[in-house]
Amino acid sequence: MITVHHLNDSRSQRVLWLLEELGLPYEIEHYARDATTRLSPPALMAVHPLGKSPVLEDGGLKIIESGAIIDYLIRRHGAGRLQPAAGSADFEAYQQWLHYAEGSAMLPLMLKLYVGRLGDAGAPLAPRINSELANHLGYVERSLQGRDWLVGDALTGADIQMSFVGEAARTLRASYPAMDAWVRRLQARPAYQRALERGGPYSLAG
Repeated sequence: MITVHHLNDSRSQRVLWLLEELGLPYEIEHYARDATTRLSPPALMAVHPLGKSPVLEDGGLKIIESGAIIDYLIRRHGAGRLQPAAGSADFEAYQQWLHYAEGSAMLPLMLKLYVGRLGDAGAPLAPRINSELANHLGYVERSLQGRDWLVGDALTGADIQMSFVGEAARTLRASYPAMDAWVRRLQARPAYQRALERGGPYSLAG
């Protein structure tokens, strides 16, 4: 049985969504953030030394990192669904999006979140952070113009992996209409809604 160690309001929500899209049976071990610090609980350290979520267990395997988990689930259990054919040009684009989400796109969003908490002390960094946000969100926006999905003609794991980027940018999405419409398409999917029901509170779903 597949088990997801799931932290509320976190990247692990997209793993639940993928499992719902694939129609796979799975169990959830729920963990709650500290209400004050927003940090994950110490119990996650017993699951993996980093104490982060998501962590996927499948038989004897234990896998961390959302991109690696999405790649594994689709290869191991997808039966050809939710990814382009291996060796195709679309497959290489798909792989790029899987890595880009956490490798580049999330960094300026996280910097904006944390530096914003510094108030005036963080002000000198704001121009650089905003420039990087415009660069990366503009790239996603241009990639989605005239199309419904990031790769090919249907939903893939690339959309699921990148969804957290679009959701985390929700206060900025008014300036990126193609990205905003894409996020709304993703969130309207029945599998996405089922994952919300199972996963619990997720503030980025709005």
